[in-house]
Amino acid sequence: MSDQYAVIGNPIGHSKSPYVHTAFARQTGQRMSYIAIEGALDGFAGEVARFFSAGGRGLNVTVPFKVQALALAERSTERARLAGAANTLRWIDGRLEADNTDGVGLVNDIQDNLGLPLGGRRVLLLGAGGAGRGILRPLIEQSPSLVMVVDIDRQQAATIVQPHLHLLDLRCSDYASVGEMEFDVVINATSASLQGVAPPIQASILQGAALAYDLVYGKGLTPFLRLARDAGVDVLADGVGMLVEQAAASFQWWRGIRPQTLPLIDALRVPLT
Repeated sequence: MSDQYAVIGNPIGHSKSPYVHTAFARQTGQRMSYIAIEGALDGFAGEVARFFSAGGRGLNVTVPFKVQALALAERSTERARLAGAANTLRWIDGRLEADNTDGVGLVNDIQDNLGLPLGGRRVLLLGAGGAGRGILRPLIEQSPSLVMVVDIDRQQAATIVQPHLHLLDLRCSDYASVGEMEFDVVINATSASLQGVAPPIQASILQGAALAYDLVYGKGLTPFLRLARDAGVDVLADGVGMLVEQAAASFQWWRGIRPQTLPLIDALRVPLT
């Protein structure tokens, strides 16, 4: 009998996680199965309890349950605590444990796969929600010269920035006040691309950037990436690399083995046209 894993979210029909983890299991010779669960918006804790009481070994967690996932865990990794959210759960020794692999997945994709070191770069992070929370600390740990977090709600941006202010030049703003600064890397961690719109930034803020990265994947040239292309950004990337890299980090946390990621990224990549 194979070990049971799953991803839970709402909505969940778009998720490529079952495909990715099934491929990882085949690649590494692991006996496991992986399904998608559409969790009730008002019943996440119950869904998690049922899954693990039925013998489940691990869950990936996506929108909108990441903050709740951390709160449910009896033990969590430092990166999950710093993010205030979890995207990975496991049941081990009778205890629910939480991790957050989103940030390390993004950093690995940008630095290893796209070949763009983040050290000394000026980074603009759009969105201070669950996705932004998850990736902020791993970005900081790469020693960029500046990270600015921008959100419609300036107070929300300030909230996720505050625990890290002692580490480097870290700023927050709302969209109206971001000004005319120049950035090397611009990351869209908002849900705007899922609604088919761009975040409310001026194209001028993208001019001169080396990379525009949209966490949404599988949508081709999103409005954000189209804005970046028209502004002359050198490299455009969607979130498929982050998807696979964060999945590989979750897989390793669960199974103790690191799968190869590039074959899956190539298989899932959609042309940005």
